[in-house]
Order: sequence, then C-alpha cells, then structure tokens
Amino acid sequence: MPLPFLTADRARDDDAAAGADPLGYEDPDRWRRPYRPGPWRVGGAAVLLLLASYVLFSTLIIAMAGPLTAAAVCAAVGALVVVAAVRLVRVGIEVNAQGLRRTGLLRSTTVRWQDVAAIRTVQQPVRWLGLPRTVQGEAVLLQPVRGGAPYTLITSHDADFLGRAESFDTAADALEGWAATHH
Repeated sequence: MPLPFLTADRARDDDAAAGADPLGYEDPDRWRRPYRPGPWRVGGAAVLLLLASYVLFSTLIIAMAGPLTAAAVCAAVGALVVVAAVRLVRVGIEVNAQGLRRTGLLRSTTVRWQDVAAIRTVQQPVRWLGLPRTVQGEAVLLQPVRGGAPYTLITSHDADFLGRAESFDTAADALEGWAATHH
C-alpha cells in the first residue's frame, strides 16, 4: 500500500538524483553534521537514558517514602544524567559556510575556514572509542593556518565510526570537500 507522503530517505534520494545538496538542506549557514551518529554513541546515550529512568523512578519512591531533600538530590542526579546523554549524542563535527565546529562533551570550539590550512586523512595510531588504548587506524586532521600541531577531528575507531569504514570514508570526504569549497 503506497503512502501519500515521502519518507526522509525517499526525499533525499530524489534530491540527490536531481543534483541537490546530499544532506538535504538548502541553507549553507545552518550548522550540520556531515555524517550520522554511530551506533556506539547512540547506544551509550540509550544506556544513560535507561540509567536516568531508574534514578528518576527512585526519586519518585524516595519522595513518597522519605525526605524531600533526598528526593531533590536524586532528581538532580537524574537530570544531570539526561543532560549528559543528550550531550553525548551531540558530540562530533558540524560544518557550515563560515567554519567548522568541534563539539565535545563539555565544550565546543569553532574554527573559521580562513583559519584552516588543510584537512587531510592520515594513517596513524588512534584511540579506540576514546580510551587510552591505541590501535592502527585512520584520522582526519585539521592543520591550522598559524602553524602548530594538527588536531584530530574524527578517527576510524571513535564512537561514530567503529566498524563502519564506509561511513568514515564518506565523512572524511565530506569534511575535505567542505574545506576545499569554503577555503
């Protein structure tokens, strides 16, 4: 039974065939992620939200049976876990016509395209899921105009690309393409 509306994937396929922006957005000034969040990142956020549901349910039990100060502390912990889960999903790289934004768990940094000398993909030891253990992999590095050490934007073994080599290659090409277009 055909449905009278288009799904997001079908609309994107029609736009890609027509030569439109592959991300589906018209506005070049809108911040957008050139790749989808990976299953490890989404799974980690889901586990945090599951933990938050237990904490908030215990808040309800404590509020009914115990002191309200303990319930307030428990509710604050639950709210912090929810905020951490949402922030975990937002971690990554976003681009627009003005620059590149690197969003971390606690802070974000924005680099204008004029301050980017090059974005390149290199083979090097990379951290596995951000842990201290390193493995051989690929990393996309940003070389600043003012010199100094390049810093890593994404790696083939981070939470977005572990086990998804094609997605890493697509994201690396997209970042290099944005740098070439707007530099």
